[in-house]
Amino acid sequence: MDTGTHIVMGVAIGGIATLDPVVTESSVTATSVIIATIVGSQIPDIDTVLKLKSNAVYIRNHRGITHSIPAVILWPMLIVGTVYLFQPEVNLTHLWMWTQLAVFLHVFVDIFNAYGTQALRPFSSKWLALGIINTFDPFIFILHVAAIILWVFGASPGYLFLGMYAVIVAYYIHRFVLKRKLLKIVNKMIPDATEVIIAPTMRNSEWRIAVMNDHQFFVGRAKGLTVTILDQFNRIPVPETAVLTAAMEDHNLAAFLSFSPVYRWEMDEYDDHFEVRFIDLRYRSNGHYPFVAVVKLDKNHEILSSYTGWIYSEEKLQKKLEVIPN
Repeated sequence: MDTGTHIVMGVAIGGIATLDPVVTESSVTATSVIIATIVGSQIPDIDTVLKLKSNAVYIRNHRGITHSIPAVILWPMLIVGTVYLFQPEVNLTHLWMWTQLAVFLHVFVDIFNAYGTQALRPFSSKWLALGIINTFDPFIFILHVAAIILWVFGASPGYLFLGMYAVIVAYYIHRFVLKRKLLKIVNKMIPDATEVIIAPTMRNSEWRIAVMNDHQFFVGRAKGLTVTILDQFNRIPVPETAVLTAAMEDHNLAAFLSFSPVYRWEMDEYDDHFEVRFIDLRYRSNGHYPFVAVVKLDKNHEILSSYTGWIYSEEKLQKKLEVIPN
């Protein structure tokens, strides 16, 4: 989920903690639990700082080790230990219990996004991505904000937030059932599909669709239970040419390929360089495919520059690929 949703989830868990008599009987413990659940709901995303290094490093590592089983165990211990340094009279057991719930919930809800997490590390590096809830879901966020406002105006937070999460669980089940129905529709439309990716959008009734069979890619959109195929591309294997072999060695392209399961490629030759472009087909927006990896090589197949990430205009892409003269 996005940062804002994780924050309000941390507040909600702190609100539910008011049902714990050990928490409410001590103002120190109550305050510490609220702070710790908000921090715990955020801390697995500390790897977002990797964006400062490069998009490639971020793509390869985000929601990896920081969302792993050891991390889910260690984060609450680190938070509780830090709180204890400043508030030694806090009830450690109950502080740990609610902080552990906040950290676990962060990783658990991320599994339902299209991006997913490597939550089973170190036992498996497989990405768990159910693709049921968008990274930012307006319904979930607004529901949390409304409940927090009611708390501020005097509502009892414990049962308020429990009731809210009962509604959210029902919402998740609704989304799961809807996706299953869409999958059946897509498989009927393209019976020889070898892979079907159905990803949520911010609009509750709309989904992105990318399908692959042995010979083609299909890109579509679903609104309700109506599926429309918008683009079709021939599926052309990446040939083992000198240019493409050299491009495959680039770290930005390698990061893209580690993340993207459905993509097509292009290669253009210019007077003084080659340009190799890989395009993720999952994120079509207004006829444009914004998530790409591009490698620019000279005539000797040496890499001049490269980029991977989200690009919405060719002008901005070419600026990122500009080669600085020696």
